[in-house]
Amino acid sequence: MQTLPLTRDLVLIGGGHAHALVLRAWGMNPLPGARLTVINPGPSAPYTGMLPGYVAGHYTRTELEIDLVKLARFAGARLVLGRATGLDRARGLVEVEGRAPLAYDVASIDIGIHSEMPALPGFSENGIAAKPLERFAEGWSAHLDRLLAEPTLIDRGAVVIGGGVGGVELAMAMAHGAQAATGRVLPVTVVEAGTALPGVGRRARAALMRHLDRLGVQLIEGREVRRVEPDLVELADGTQVSTGFTTGAAGARPHGWLARTGLTLTDGFVTVDRTLRSSDPSIYAAGDCAHLSHAPRPKAGVYAVRAARVLDRNLRAALGDGKTRAYRPQRSYLKLISLGEKSAVAEKAGFSAEGPRLWRWKDRIDRRFMDRLSDLQPMAAPALPRHRAAGLAEEVAGGKPMCGGCGAKVGRGALAKALAGLPPITRDDIVTGAGDDSAILRIGDTRLALTTDQLRGFTEDWGLMARIAAVHAMGDVWAMGGAPQAALATLTLPRQTTEMQQRMLAEITAEANAVFEAEGAAIAGGHTALGSELSIGFTVTGLSPRIPITLSGAEPGDALILTRPLGSGTILAAEMALEARGTWVAAALEHMARPQGDAARILASANAMTDVTGFGLAGHLSGMLDASQVGARLQLTSIPLMEGALELSRAGTRSTLYPSNREIAQAMILPTDDRAELLFDPQTAGGLLAAIPPDEADACLAALREAGHPAARIGTILDGPPLIEVN
Repeated sequence: MQTLPLTRDLVLIGGGHAHALVLRAWGMNPLPGARLTVINPGPSAPYTGMLPGYVAGHYTRTELEIDLVKLARFAGARLVLGRATGLDRARGLVEVEGRAPLAYDVASIDIGIHSEMPALPGFSENGIAAKPLERFAEGWSAHLDRLLAEPTLIDRGAVVIGGGVGGVELAMAMAHGAQAATGRVLPVTVVEAGTALPGVGRRARAALMRHLDRLGVQLIEGREVRRVEPDLVELADGTQVSTGFTTGAAGARPHGWLARTGLTLTDGFVTVDRTLRSSDPSIYAAGDCAHLSHAPRPKAGVYAVRAARVLDRNLRAALGDGKTRAYRPQRSYLKLISLGEKSAVAEKAGFSAEGPRLWRWKDRIDRRFMDRLSDLQPMAAPALPRHRAAGLAEEVAGGKPMCGGCGAKVGRGALAKALAGLPPITRDDIVTGAGDDSAILRIGDTRLALTTDQLRGFTEDWGLMARIAAVHAMGDVWAMGGAPQAALATLTLPRQTTEMQQRMLAEITAEANAVFEAEGAAIAGGHTALGSELSIGFTVTGLSPRIPITLSGAEPGDALILTRPLGSGTILAAEMALEARGTWVAAALEHMARPQGDAARILASANAMTDVTGFGLAGHLSGMLDASQVGARLQLTSIPLMEGALELSRAGTRSTLYPSNREIAQAMILPTDDRAELLFDPQTAGGLLAAIPPDEADACLAALREAGHPAARIGTILDGPPLIEVN
């Protein structure tokens, strides 16, 4: 199929509201030739408007979150989970913590603000800023758990530093939420250095003060905070306020790294013109991190939402499509301030009203906004041609796209039949053959492991994809007790300009080499090509100083230990269909990207070992049992699963390779249990499965867990035919 080449890189720094809406617009109308990347510290971004409702207990954490993984998939964008730390404008690079920098032709910044107070003694150690919202939401949830576990802790109260609208709204939400969760009153104190609720009209202020009093929230005005201790906040006049939870909502502060960009700033915020362009013509900014030089406005999410359409239009223009437009923000906006319970105060230009109807109105506005970003449907598969060969309709039944990673492998049955036709190996310097995880070559007195693996891209983050492919390729060497030595890369890149090829290759090789170097290996060369989609593979050699661990050594009584949970195939299949939560996907990718060389060394006493990849746990265990001529009993509830995998499996999500893997069930004794279906789920960079002598199993398991691997003892090797019994 003819594919259009890529010619420009657009990078969105931050997952703020404006960028979220740009992603949605891009998914509905992508710009051919442009490659879109979004960088954000986490897989989701809290929606500002619903935070007080979450704190008050009216919304769940899931309802609060904008799922950037799903949005990025819908937009066809690369999501890089990392924290931006700077710009190298001379080279057109975004610096990202913990990984190689990312190149851009056009960039946009929407990273919000923070309310950290590093100059306030003790706050960094004993307080938590209301912004960024992610950390505050996690901190408040953890504090509620502490209040439920230790009820007397509620008497210590809570302190909000900052008496603006945000601080007052948060204090009322905390008071209501704590009482709803625990049944007891949480004493909340708001401390404001000046006059509370600046910019709020007289009638609205009076209503808010009345509701503060109703909830028992104490307001202290005209006094600064001197220091923050674990259990108290001391004011400038020596007054000490007891607290078990201290948050800061005083003012909007810009992120410090912006000051190092060389961009023109206003009070630390990126100065932009009426097109939202900064002093650098290739960099735009929107949301709270931007200062509108042509129309200064207070920091409020409503302006970011209204700016999104103009930002989208102007980013496209900067990439070569059309003309720019001016952003003209409204002069004022309607404030809907939650009152803790399901009631709100409305205020605009002196007009004020309050009541439950206003909260319901605000709730509808907020949910409508979130629905726009979550009610996303994948592109429909193209209709089959009227004239087609027999069997085509059955092969593409359901219009389901082919999975990436190991979900795109050839099935176990087809592969076994193909390999069965190979002639026997007659060379005496090839120790093992096609039945084992890798070939072992004898070169003089040295044993050399040789293996190769290639993955079809399943994430648009090719740097992360390179790391996972490197881990995946080394799995066979680790499984045989070898130490990785060298790797040759086999890369197929999408069609793109020469400059973009260089960018992509530089990032892939840097990220992959970091993984190989950490394991004592190095990339020694390789082969590249252009094609319709990304694939990354590595041929790896490894040194085997001892007799290699093969599939054939398992003995009755051995304990079966698995080093990481199952479910990656199901989660990746669901992610492609926009059915997986971003947090599940991020956690699965984190599992896959973690090297297992240290785990292999801990399991060096194994009688047999393999890595669990495309054929699933059942398929790879079956290979071990066939080679060893033994059976196995698995304890289903002991097998660890990735978060979300069981829920998706119960909903019927299956990877492309699942049906082929499921054929092995005829040689198994299976219970009727939804968990059992994940035994056939293809894994990418899956765990090591080891048959360990029973007297060493506990020590190995303890060492694996101490090293950070979520390992589990999942079963036992049995004397008997190669049958898998699952209990």
